[in-house]
Order: sequence, then C-alpha cells, then structure tokens
Amino acid sequence: MASPYNPFTPITRMIPRLSRRCTQCGGLRENGSHGRQRWMSSTRQNGPSKRPKTAIFFPGQGVQRVAMCTPWLEAFPNTAKPMLDEIDEALQVPLTRVIEFGTNAQLTQTENAQPAIMATSILILRIMEREFGFRTADRIDITLGHSLGEFAALVAGGYLSFTEALKMVRRRAEVMSRCSADAVASEGGEFGMVALVCESEAHMQSLVTGIRDFLEVAGPGSKLDSHDHLPAVQQVAIANLNSKNQIVLSGSIARINTLLTNLRQFGGHDPRHVRLKSDSPFHSPLMKPAEQMMKKILHTPLPDGSDIITWPGLMPCISNVSGKPFENKEQLKDLLARSCVETVQWWKSVKYLHEQEKVRRYVGIGPGKVGRNLVGKEVGMKGSVKGGGVWAITSPKEMEEVVRALDDTENGEDE
Repeated sequence: MASPYNPFTPITRMIPRLSRRCTQCGGLRENGSHGRQRWMSSTRQNGPSKRPKTAIFFPGQGVQRVAMCTPWLEAFPNTAKPMLDEIDEALQVPLTRVIEFGTNAQLTQTENAQPAIMATSILILRIMEREFGFRTADRIDITLGHSLGEFAALVAGGYLSFTEALKMVRRRAEVMSRCSADAVASEGGEFGMVALVCESEAHMQSLVTGIRDFLEVAGPGSKLDSHDHLPAVQQVAIANLNSKNQIVLSGSIARINTLLTNLRQFGGHDPRHVRLKSDSPFHSPLMKPAEQMMKKILHTPLPDGSDIITWPGLMPCISNVSGKPFENKEQLKDLLARSCVETVQWWKSVKYLHEQEKVRRYVGIGPGKVGRNLVGKEVGMKGSVKGGGVWAITSPKEMEEVVRALDDTENGEDE
C-alpha cells in the first residue's frame, strides 16, 4: 500500500538524486557579494576584452506553470535540492509542493504565483553559476525585471538576499490578494487586467493619450456609464507600457470594456485586446495597501540591525517606475514600494538599455519566454546575431545553448 500523501513533505525528498557534476564557483551568494568591487556609478565600462555590454532580465506574474522546477531538480539535484528546501524553510509553508504537485488554480493564486516565479528564476541563475561556472558579476553589466521580476533582478544584482526577497514577495502578494478581494466585495463585478495591441508606435502613443483623456473626463460626476460613482480608485489604470505597440490596463473589467467602447466610438481607436489570466488589478491605485506595507518592510532593520537593502549592488539595476537605474538606496526603497501602484515602464527600460547603454546581449532567466519576445522585438534581435543576441533560459537544454552562445559572442565589438 502506498504511503499516505503528506503535503508538508519537501518535494526534494520524493525525487531520486541524480549524479551530476557540480562546479564550485564564486557566483551568487546569499549576501549578494562575491568579492568583486561593487559598481559606483550608473554605467560600467567593459574591460580590455571589449565584451559586448550584457543585461539579464527576469519575468513577472503569469509565466508560472505546475512542475516548472522538476527539470532543474532532475538535471542538477546538487544545486536545486538545497535551494528548494531553502524556499520552504524561509516561507514556513510548503510552496515547493504547490509548484510541483498543486493544481493550476492553486499555483495561480497571487500569494503562490509570485514567490514561485521569483524563486524559480533565482534557482535557474544559481544553477547557471554553480553548474556552469558562470560569474554573474563579472559577465553581466545590468539587471532588470518585468514587474514582479524586479525582485529577482535585485537579488541577482546584489541588493537583496534571496531569503529576504522571497519573504518580501510573499507578504506583498498576500496583501495584493486581499486588495483584490476587497475591491470585489465593495464594488461587485470582476477586476483584472487587459492587454491592448496596436498597429504601430504612432497608434500606441495616440491610444495612450486617448485613454488618459478618457480617464480624466470619466471621473466623479460624469455620465459615461453606470460605474461613475467610482470609489474603487478610479476603476482603471495603465498598468504596463510593454512595447511600442502593447499596453496593459488594470482595474474593473466592466469599466475597461466601457473605456474600449468609448475609444472606439469617439476616439477612432479599436485595438486588439486580450484579457490576461489575472483576477487582480496590479499596478493600480487599488494596490495602495501593498505599497504601504512595502515601505514599512524596506525601512525596518533586520534582526541583526542591518539594512535589508545592500548599497551599492554588484551592477546597476533598472527601476520599473523610472525606466532607468536606481540612483541611491533611498530612491530604490521608494521606487520599489511605488511599483505596486505605478505603471511598469518596460518599453522605456529596454529603449534606455538599447539606445543609451548600448547593450548588445540580453539574457532572459526564468519560466516562460514572454520577456524574451518583448525584448527581442524592441531591439530587433532573436537568438544570436553578430556581436550580440537575445536569449531565454527556461530549460536545462537552453541553458547549455545560451552559455555557449555567450562564450561565442564574448569578444564581439560594441557598436
């Protein structure tokens, strides 16, 4: 007879260990430092090898999938097993069980999805460092993350320890989940996010202007629809500016539909739109309690009296709010908290890296390839090109291919 199922048994005890080499290297450590001098300005110069400037980026919510850690655990048990145990120990909940054996509905819950995605992203980076000898601080110039991915970027950049980032993301997600439930309870109806896709950059700029004009006109006292009593904090916000032709709206689904109808009837805009798999209006004023909670965490010393943020980091990290590198510790804390309620400036971030920092190599690390597709489209690259490329590491096979591609392009000339 099979042993009774115990949801609190760590996933790593249920999968046989596989013999695999484990190269010891000085990569990512818990304190975010590996002996390299930390960067002191917003840009870093490449060394004598003229290596193309390189960025790593991490995905946000929506890329989670059940069993997303299993291939990594099977291929690299020496690195993956201790880290998966570390995740459950840090959170004091069996999150790895949800990741590997939960239902899609369980994993998609905000309080599970967000820490699961962030943890899986850093798991992949640690494997890259420890199994392939990849030295992040030596070979990467800039780090960034889309929305939730900003936390993984801060860990990779040496600003946050993995454990503290994981706990912070879990608490943030729990508050966000309550914000969504409160909005539904007080207003009724559905809340979530809708992506809009335009024909061109010019169309998008005009569309964004039209949306902002509509939201200003459709304030308290207007007669545009039945939702104009508004309390759910204006009901609609622009959550993401993802690319030159894609934006995401957040808030009341009914209100978003009304906005689209009015844009079509009165503004001459009829963008293709797709509702995202999210029942939470992220990056909107409805998430104000999450911002307040984040400010408290970020300004509270750790038990040993140290600051939760290490400054400077190992490399510049791009802010979702400003689209540029964080400039100092206090600004980092402020913008990281504000990112709960403000627009994700992803398009601006990628343009900054491509046009001003002259980044030629972009490596996406984490589940899913949405981020790679967004970046590749904006910089006009996919896979390896002369002197650079855009890649995604979502599986062990891809890791070997990307590490080889980075080696092959290591001595390319910057444009």
